[in-house]
Amino acid sequence: MITTSGLTKRYGRVTAVDGVALRVGEGDRYGLLGPNGSGKTTLVRMLLGLVFATSGEIEMMGEPVPRRVHRVLPDVGALVEAPGLYPHLSGRANLAHLDAAGPGGRRGRRARVGTALERAGLGGVDARPVRAYSLGMRQRLGLAAALLRTPRLLVLDEPTNGLDPRGIREIRDLLAELNAAGTTLLICSHLLAEIEELCTHVGVMDAGRLVLQRPMGEVRAPTGLVAVRTPDAGRVRALLDGRVERHDGERLLVRAADAAELNARLVRAGVRVLELRPERRTLEDVVLSVTGHGSDRPA
Repeated sequence: MITTSGLTKRYGRVTAVDGVALRVGEGDRYGLLGPNGSGKTTLVRMLLGLVFATSGEIEMMGEPVPRRVHRVLPDVGALVEAPGLYPHLSGRANLAHLDAAGPGGRRGRRARVGTALERAGLGGVDARPVRAYSLGMRQRLGLAAALLRTPRLLVLDEPTNGLDPRGIREIRDLLAELNAAGTTLLICSHLLAEIEELCTHVGVMDAGRLVLQRPMGEVRAPTGLVAVRTPDAGRVRALLDGRVERHDGERLLVRAADAAELNARLVRAGVRVLELRPERRTLEDVVLSVTGHGSDRPA
C-alpha cells in the first residue's frame, strides 16, 4: 500500500526526515509515533504530495508519488493537522463544497454528505457555522470529510484531538470498523494507549529517522518475566531461589519460560496465588527506549 525508500526532506541545514523506509501493507492499522518535531507530519505531507522530498522514493498503491499522485488521491482520505474548513459555513455545507470538488457528481451528494456526518458522529448537526463548533466537533467534521468517498487508505494526524473519552472510544470503534471493511489506516498520534489498543503495526520516529517499525505483537512480546501476586511472597522467594527479579510487597517478578508450569509449581507448594501473568513491555516502554533526542525540529 505504501513503500518509501531513502525518503529525506531538508529545510536548509535542518533534516526533518532522514532516509525513511516506511512499509504499510494493505489492510494494516499502522500507528506512527514520535516526539514533537520528530518528522511525522512532514513525512505524511510528502506521502500526500503536499511537500516534495529532497531525495528518496515514494510508492502508494503501486503509483510513484508525487509524479502520479493524481491517480492515488481519489482513493485516499486524509485529516492532517487541523481540518481546513470554511468557518462561516455549516458543517453540512462544508462537506457539500468538498464533495463538489471530487469525482462523485451532484447525484448522490446529499446522501454521501449525510452518511459521512453520521459515521463521524455528527448526524444531528444543525445549521450553525463551523466557527461555533467545539474543537472536538471540528475534529469530527474533518474526519467526516476524509470519509466522503469510502477511501482505500485513510491517513489521519491526531484524529481524536479534542475529543472526550466517549468520543475517543467512538472514533476508535469507527476506525476498526472501516479497517474490517477493507480500509488501510495510517494514524499519527501522541496517544500511545490509543495506538496500542487499535493498531496492528507501529513505527516510531525520532529526530527525522524511523527508529522502529514492527508488528504490534512483536513490540509487546513477553519479557521472559512472570508477575506473581501472593500473600506468601517470602515463601516464593525461598522456593524460587535466585529467580525472583523484583519483590514489592505481595508482587514479585519471576524469571520463568512457562507461566503455567510456574503456577503449577507454586500451587503444589501450597502458595496462595492471587494473580499470575506473563509480563509484557508496554508500548510506552518501547517508545521511550528508542527515542531520546530533542524536539527542536520542524514537524
